Amino acid sequence: MNSNFKTMRNFKLLLLLPVLTLFIACSNDDDAFARVTVNGTQLTSRPADFVVGDRSDFNGDIDASFTGNGGTAVRMFSWNNNLSTADYNADITATTEGTFQIIVEDSQGVVVLDQSIDGATEPDTIGGVTAAGSSGIWTVTIRVTNFTGDGSFSLSEGN
Repeated sequence: MNSNFKTMRNFKLLLLLPVLTLFIACSNDDDAFARVTVNGTQLTSRPADFVVGDRSDFNGDIDASFTGNGGTAVRMFSWNNNLSTADYNADITATTEGTFQIIVEDSQGVVVLDQSIDGATEPDTIGGVTAAGSSGIWTVTIRVTNFTGDGSFSLSEGN
């Protein structure tokens, strides 16, 4: 009886070994991801009913980065802009594929910027001044699609 117990235990271990090997081989390092970080805070997705109110997530200059391993993410944040325009810059580095898009709406919901960078083509940098809008709490949407690589973007109150 003791011999049967050992045989059964060894058989279970032999069955478990391939499962463990598969689990280790398919670690999270290989999973597709896309991350957006603004002023040191990694953004998470917001509920579908997100409405910008009289509060901003960020004040002052925005210094942000994005990175991905084939993933897709849409991130939104609100930003207090006391002026009617904003200066913007975005740059993709070390990328092989994917798209970065920035959409900025003024406090009235009017789109003042909608620009994209395709990671597979030049130019890999955008910058300038947004269209004029209403000052107050602006909404910024960042869309990173099937993106592999790194990049950064910035926003500051315009002139």
